[in-house]
Amino acid sequence: MNKFRLLLSGLLMVSASTVFGQGAKNIRINEVLTNNTASIVDEFGNREAWIEMENTSFTTYNIRGMYFTTDRSVLDPQMSVPERIKRMKVIPNGDPRTQIGGRQHLVFYCNSNPTKGKLHLSLQVPISEPVWIGFYNGNAEELIDSVTVPALAADQSYARQGAGKWSVKSADNATPGIENFIKTDETKDAKLKREDPHGFGITLLAMGIVFFCLAVLFLFFWLFGLIMRHLDTAKKVANTQPIKPITKTVEITHDLAHATGNILQDGLKTRGKDKEVYIAVISMALKQYQDDVHDVESGVITIKSKDTGWSDEYSQMTHFHDPLQPSSHTAPKIPTTTNLR
Repeated sequence: MNKFRLLLSGLLMVSASTVFGQGAKNIRINEVLTNNTASIVDEFGNREAWIEMENTSFTTYNIRGMYFTTDRSVLDPQMSVPERIKRMKVIPNGDPRTQIGGRQHLVFYCNSNPTKGKLHLSLQVPISEPVWIGFYNGNAEELIDSVTVPALAADQSYARQGAGKWSVKSADNATPGIENFIKTDETKDAKLKREDPHGFGITLLAMGIVFFCLAVLFLFFWLFGLIMRHLDTAKKVANTQPIKPITKTVEITHDLAHATGNILQDGLKTRGKDKEVYIAVISMALKQYQDDVHDVESGVITIKSKDTGWSDEYSQMTHFHDPLQPSSHTAPKIPTTTNLR
């Protein structure tokens, strides 16, 4: 049974981490525009080069603290982390928009001044020239995604098209902040085939759902069995240890409460008259209840006197007295009755 639990837990963890897990690997560069003359404007009305990021998972992930760079020298594995960070631009904290929701997009402005906002980076992107863009994790060592953007004309963008495929989009087809290729007449099956041509995603999703349902059923029946075992144990304890004294006390309390309720109801009908009578009746009922519950002790202790002879010198020291003479010492008498009230 323990091996089955371990196996089921392992399968659940693998499926959950694969399907529902969130991580930096789900963030990728989706579209780049280097020469912005007629595309989107920032908060200040300026047109700047931009990079669009996409969260390919179905969960939210915060990309703050991650890095952009256009310097290929950071690909040198011998380069130290501090030296690599000098050649990168960090995504700052403090902006809720860096928490990219599932299947959502976020646009960063390049060649800009970071004082204009958290989404403005001083990352230098050349206009009308090829440029390599790398996206690194927060440790500045793990390369999450990269793309080499060719020389683009004004307002052209370089967009991801499917798995590992990129294409140049015309100026009137740039799509910052939304999916790159949207076809109104495209069916759901065609879209799924385009986004997942090999069917790996739908397979993992289906397996994850199945294992998740099995885990839920296992937990339900395990908890149900545990509850039933505790109920069975409680019944056995109740049968072996009756609670008649408690039941009797409850019955007496119920009778007193019923009688008191009747008295109070009668008192309301008389509009408060003879309150002393009702108070006295209630007090007598409570006194009767106390007398029935507890034992009544008289408070009197009776001790019978007995002559022990412990102070009789005649019997203890015979060599100092004449055996014919009676002793002058007698034992003290203990009172017969003592009232402790």
